[in-house]
Amino acid sequence: MSKEAAQAFIEKMKSDEAFRGRVLAEEGVEARMVLIGAEGFDCSLAEIRALQELGEAELSEAVTGGEVPGTGDDPGTCTWPVYAPI
Repeated sequence: MSKEAAQAFIEKMKSDEAFRGRVLAEEGVEARMVLIGAEGFDCSLAEIRALQELGEAELSEAVTGGEVPGTGDDPGTCTWPVYAPI
């Protein structure tokens, strides 16, 4: 399992519509993780989620400059989806 594989998976989900469709067509997280592994991405759900959270925090910072509209100055409360979750 690796952070690099999780990052590669996230990039493929963002850039490959057919791949994203195959993953999202699977019912349930377990089935999706089996497909993700079969596609050659040796990573865990925890690794994928950790990178998703990091990506969301970076997006929030970039878009709002650290302020989350309507919530004060706490950028940690913003959860903007970067792509469709698994």
